[in-house]
Amino acid sequence: MSSISYLIKAKVAGGALATLLIAGTLAPTAELALAPREAAAATSAAVTVGTVPDSRALWIDGDTILWPVDGSADGDVWTLHSSEPAREREGSGTTVLLEVDPSGLTADQRASYGWLGEVWVLRPQGLTDDAVRELLRSPLAVTRTRADGASQTTGVQLAGVIDDVHRHAVDTSHGVIWNDGAPTLRLWAPTAQKVRLLRFDDPEDPSPVETLDARGVAGGSWQVDGLSEWKGDGYLYEVTVYAPSTGRVERNLVTDPYSVALTPNSTRSVLVDLHDPRLAPEAWVSTPAPVIRNASARSIYELHVRDFSIADETIPARMRGSYLAFTADGAGRRHLRDLAAAGLNTVHLLPTFDIASIQEERSLQRTPDCDVDAGPDWAEQQACVMSVADQDGFNWGYDPLHFLAPEGSYAADANGGARVREFREMVGALHGDGLQVVLDVVFNHTAGAGQSPNSVLDRIVPGYYQRLDADGRVETSTCCANMATENRMAQKLMVDTLVLWAREYKVDGFRFDLMGFSSKQNLQAVRAALDELTLEKDGVDGSAIYLYGEGWSFGEVAGNARFEQAIQGQLGGTGIGTFNDRLRDAVHGGTPGDHASTFAQGFATGLSTDPNGNDVNGSEADSAARLAHYTDLVKIGLAGNLRSFRFVTADGTVKRGDEIPFGGAAAGYGDEPDETVNYVDAHDNETLYDILAMKLPVGTSMGDRVRMNTLALATATLSQSPALWHAGTDLLRSKSIDRNSYNSGDWFNAIDWSGRESNFGVGLPPQQDNGFRWDAIAPLLRDPSLRPDTEAIAAATAQAQQLLRLKHSTPLFSLGSAALINQKLTFPSGGPDAPPGVIVMSIDDTQGEDIDPALDGVIAVLNASPHPTAVPVSSMPGRGFELSEVQAESADPLIRDAAWDADAGTALVPARSVVVFVDPQQEAPTPPEPAAEDVPVWALAGIGLATAIALVVFVSRRHARSGRS
Repeated sequence: MSSISYLIKAKVAGGALATLLIAGTLAPTAELALAPREAAAATSAAVTVGTVPDSRALWIDGDTILWPVDGSADGDVWTLHSSEPAREREGSGTTVLLEVDPSGLTADQRASYGWLGEVWVLRPQGLTDDAVRELLRSPLAVTRTRADGASQTTGVQLAGVIDDVHRHAVDTSHGVIWNDGAPTLRLWAPTAQKVRLLRFDDPEDPSPVETLDARGVAGGSWQVDGLSEWKGDGYLYEVTVYAPSTGRVERNLVTDPYSVALTPNSTRSVLVDLHDPRLAPEAWVSTPAPVIRNASARSIYELHVRDFSIADETIPARMRGSYLAFTADGAGRRHLRDLAAAGLNTVHLLPTFDIASIQEERSLQRTPDCDVDAGPDWAEQQACVMSVADQDGFNWGYDPLHFLAPEGSYAADANGGARVREFREMVGALHGDGLQVVLDVVFNHTAGAGQSPNSVLDRIVPGYYQRLDADGRVETSTCCANMATENRMAQKLMVDTLVLWAREYKVDGFRFDLMGFSSKQNLQAVRAALDELTLEKDGVDGSAIYLYGEGWSFGEVAGNARFEQAIQGQLGGTGIGTFNDRLRDAVHGGTPGDHASTFAQGFATGLSTDPNGNDVNGSEADSAARLAHYTDLVKIGLAGNLRSFRFVTADGTVKRGDEIPFGGAAAGYGDEPDETVNYVDAHDNETLYDILAMKLPVGTSMGDRVRMNTLALATATLSQSPALWHAGTDLLRSKSIDRNSYNSGDWFNAIDWSGRESNFGVGLPPQQDNGFRWDAIAPLLRDPSLRPDTEAIAAATAQAQQLLRLKHSTPLFSLGSAALINQKLTFPSGGPDAPPGVIVMSIDDTQGEDIDPALDGVIAVLNASPHPTAVPVSSMPGRGFELSEVQAESADPLIRDAAWDADAGTALVPARSVVVFVDPQQEAPTPPEPAAEDVPVWALAGIGLATAIALVVFVSRRHARSGRS
């Protein structure tokens, strides 16, 4: 997910949108029958204490309150009050004198709170930890009284002091803990005045069968000891707590934030024991996860659960769009099996936790009735889709409501433990098909905050789980209510969530949305907790679980303002990957967030070598210079995006990866290759096919578009890092050039696994995010030559699967360490005289340790130009390279014409192609001369007569086939 705004949908149990807070007066608790996600605001006001305009005082530990410096403090007096002074409850509560500490912040405090700027450090006088814990249950304010009698009053931010005086809360388990068949229910609510448990004999009964007072226990938790016969019952908590967002003590009905099972639309939490054998399908229990010993060998397919099967007519309608579709022998599953046979080893699922924005009752989901006969560039289709977009069954799902429970809209039966079992069936089926499972997780924001209908955490511990600005307002730079995982119990929720998904569902990895909004410490805590899981104890080898995410830096945390961020270049040595935008942007041209770069070309879209005529690409000289730089970015990406990797760059000098610029940063930032995930398209932004449709010259043949699709994928697939493909990119998947399809329904997002349709030209994409360029893309959508036919789609998937087989045909494409990459991998034939749009990558297994006993080396040539080329490879004359067996019977006849001239050490490569040559290992190989770093001389006269003759023959064959290519 990018930093684009996402609509959050709140639905009542009946499916209608509702506004629940009416004129500030709310229904009494006893009359509530709404789901917590919708009825979050349905509270009863017990005490009104008024409001203050902001919360500029930060109570960061039991001894320290911060107040922003504002003028002189001479003669000023500060006091802390347990209710707002000079309002309705004047004279009541507790008043504590605060003294200014001239020594200021400690070094550790400044590291965490330096973003505030200059502050006065105030020390509460005479407070014990017990006294502080009691004060935290009341409305609090700090008043500054000046010598002239004027005063300022502000509210108090409490997260820091809560962590301090409840420091041992992280050692306590929360949620439902089962012992000998009986549940103990424990909720962390350290600022609550009272907590009660409402139990429902049937989870969907309108009224509770009983209401029980919870007792306070250590660490700010509240507990109810249950009975074994409660299993399967529904429950809610009633939390009486002061809410700064309303300035009142509220009585909130909430679900359990540690819920592992829910009723449809999350109206109630359900008491489910995840160890119940009825929830453990045989395939999930008995099928071990595939083993991937080298993270750099990961080939990942990013897939949305609903997209996978909603349009798949080869499976029963009940299963479409659900977890169970992965268990059916449908077209989608057969395609995944084909990819797995070729080398795909990981499926990455977009969010599958409980989501706030999708109606979970399938009968209440609205379906757009769009006119399929509307034109390919008409606006009618998007208008039809968007008219029901907030009531249909589709959303990407980046709006977490409950982190530890599966989403119900993807379950055929969303009630209680049924969704748990179905999710496990999906995992078991994917494991059985040879695919690991990665879950997309979101800890950078929640679906709501304050008394919002979609707020859970903030109605239990107001102001704690959300990141606040200096005035106490919730930060929303991610799109929604930002989450403060720098706070201990927020980090604990993050860690507990991932450990549960790993141990109780046997998933194999996690992808973090906007990971830069979490700290490096957060990710290290996750890593440490997962590493504790073992096959013997937990049924899972936690140390093998792979972590990666979006390492972007922006918003209030940018520049490590709040903590050391989990971002590109700061995760060295952790084994945690970040997405590589360097390679992505170089391959495409431009950057997704820059609307002016829609038609900007890149390495795999024809920059300089096949210009599209758009002014954005500049002069011939400008284009050539940009292509040269992009080529360097692709090379460093192919080498694992390592900061330490050295090679001859386009200007002829030898540079390290971290000496090559990318905007204002270094291009190479990884210490090891698994710290980068290479990709050229994902769910965000346009699909790869749509990018090619915009950027390649309009007259490019469909055969050449397929080849450029393959070449673009090769830059990631044949790299030394894990590679990720957007699902369907191997089928020329289109979203009709939609740049942000998060709420664009099945019409724009569905995948046709049969290969009949790519979804290109199904109407103009939704106006909200695409209207600004409708005029520019409409001619493309209505151009019939740009709509892939079945032959083109079949060729694309055959070529893509060939890439996977190439990747996994030799361990040389996944060396797994910076040391081996620096020793074995080079880019000969580089420098200022290199042919534009051509990359030669050599992996020489005669250097150092023998990694592949079958090969002495491989040469991969990526020719993005529209011309065949003969590429002399320095230091390779005499080597016995030959076309890889994988490509010897290539579905693309042009590839079969590729050849190696051993005498001249020259590769002959078709236009717009990826070719891999292998050097079979000899019994007694002759050590090659050291690879020269000198810039090669590019001249036809220098490649030898044999090569020149071969090139002429090669070109003539190419022209002979041009009629069918």
